[in-house]
Amino acid sequence: MVRGRADGGDDDRLTSSFFWQDGERAVRFGRGALADAPGMLGNSYALLTTPRAAAAAPAVVDRAAAVHHVREGFVDEIAAELLDEVDADMVVALGGGRVIDTAKALAAAGNGRRAAAIPTTLSAAEMTRVHRHATGVDPATPRVRPAIVVNDPALSASQPEPELAASAANALAHAVEGPTTVLASPVPTLAGREAARLIALAYPSDDAIIDEMARDLLALGALLSGYAIDGNWYGLHHVLSQTLVRVAGAGHGPANAVLLPHTAAALRERRPDAIDALDRTAATDVTTLARRLAQRAGAIRIRDLGVPEERLDVCAEAAAQRQELDLTPPRASREELRALYAAAW
Repeated sequence: MVRGRADGGDDDRLTSSFFWQDGERAVRFGRGALADAPGMLGNSYALLTTPRAAAAAPAVVDRAAAVHHVREGFVDEIAAELLDEVDADMVVALGGGRVIDTAKALAAAGNGRRAAAIPTTLSAAEMTRVHRHATGVDPATPRVRPAIVVNDPALSASQPEPELAASAANALAHAVEGPTTVLASPVPTLAGREAARLIALAYPSDDAIIDEMARDLLALGALLSGYAIDGNWYGLHHVLSQTLVRVAGAGHGPANAVLLPHTAAALRERRPDAIDALDRTAATDVTTLARRLAQRAGAIRIRDLGVPEERLDVCAEAAAQRQELDLTPPRASREELRALYAAAW
């Protein structure tokens, strides 16, 4: 159980373990939640994981009918390689966003197949139906979100610094961008505001110590940020960050961390009311918080991620083709996209 603090003082609000039946989705959150995974998952599942994640949850590995280690790379390509190998009604992901998105892609490609997720990062992929399809799958195929989510902060917030800060920046980006889209509605927007508040509590200063309490706050903040982006969808920021990853080879967390201070300012120009509401709830300027996370992640400039300046033109051109830009009007032009990349480079 974690005591949250708002406005610099103690209060009586508590963030505790819970079970949440959200439509077809069952969500178990809290320290020790991993112990409930076997009962929720059963035995006849295919497990997607990585060596690091597998070592942290041996009981989940042992009960799997088959175990597949997910390689580095792009989700659409990885999922296509696994389509003929994975033969189970349930695909369980134990890992970060790449692993979870691969499980969702496999579930979407199989008739009636379900996905489940046990996150080991703050990607929030376990809460969304945002994912690429396996190569060769009809793009019109409905996307899926995990039907079972087991989020234990001992796993989901287990990354060391600076990786944890980069992952927190990804979660904060969900909270910042979701309320600015044309699809924004009250409930996911409120979840996004609470996510921003929790992340701000975890990182109240540039030299904040990230202890177990802070990690619990980050775990719940990320989960809520995923709910927010799943309901409100995304636009400018995620188009830029996803393109930087896919076209220029940047890491997912660092790409979010390096761009968010710049894209948050651009989103504030579009929807000052939405970002001001986030500031009030979080009791801090979210653009300043984004800079703090970028600093803690060691992702201040795009050049620090190994991306040469000449790739920025290619990234801007690719990003300009994305339809999601329409969701954060006015639609960003290629020139604005290139200028944002340049500001971050």
